[in-house]
Amino acid sequence: MAMGDSKVETIARLAQWKIDNFGPCSYKKSDPFKIGIWNWYIAIERNRYLYIHLFPEASRVSKEQPPVARFILRVSNAGSSRRFYISPVHERILRTYDDFVWPVDTTFLGRFIIDVEFLDLKICPLNGGEATSIWPSEGKLQSIASQSTLTCLSRMLDEAIHADLTIITADGTLKAHKAILSTSSPVFQTNKYDITGLKEVCEDSLLEDLNSGNVLERLNEAWLYQLHKLKKGCLTFLFEFGKIYDVRDEVNNFFQHADRELMMEMFQEVLTVWRP
Repeated sequence: MAMGDSKVETIARLAQWKIDNFGPCSYKKSDPFKIGIWNWYIAIERNRYLYIHLFPEASRVSKEQPPVARFILRVSNAGSSRRFYISPVHERILRTYDDFVWPVDTTFLGRFIIDVEFLDLKICPLNGGEATSIWPSEGKLQSIASQSTLTCLSRMLDEAIHADLTIITADGTLKAHKAILSTSSPVFQTNKYDITGLKEVCEDSLLEDLNSGNVLERLNEAWLYQLHKLKKGCLTFLFEFGKIYDVRDEVNNFFQHADRELMMEMFQEVLTVWRP
């Protein structure tokens, strides 16, 4: 196995395994990679078909909190004219190597790419009951206590209850609270608004649920607000992970409104990633 051949790269809820060499009759297993609270493996074997297995690492976590995964797989060759094989959406409990296998009727040899996109991950309770997602769904938080706290905080901000600060922007004014801002900036009482930590948390949050439906919007926001980590993540998602193929219809409209310098940076990323 070539060096780096077993490493799986991840971003947001997407995992990608680039396989440099795979013969007509062989077996390979990836290094573990983490999505959610579990470590995962991808394994491939070839007989008549290419068989792809996805399974969690055997551990206490996967035994006591087995995952119910909803996901899509995509296999593509790594040449200049890429061909794709895309699976249906699968949803099932995954515990062992044999719990999921996808046979792909392909003649790919040599270098090719396997993508796994996790649409949702739930914890299956051992004592029965409904599986619960580890990720917030449509803005709803899992914890009732957190939900109640967020509601109170939201009302305080929306109605400017006891607001003691006014932020002036180009689009108008915003009422705020010194106490809340000061928790993110120990020097907020001066004229140096050091909120770097808060900015990084926001970028990480936006990267966590990056997907084909929001990546172009977030790329534009990252460029507009100089969020360099988010911008790099969006470009990586689009070009290194090949999700640009999923947004081909939206790209034309995006280019009509995007900043010229951003477009140049995107083309530069294309040249860098697809350089032979």
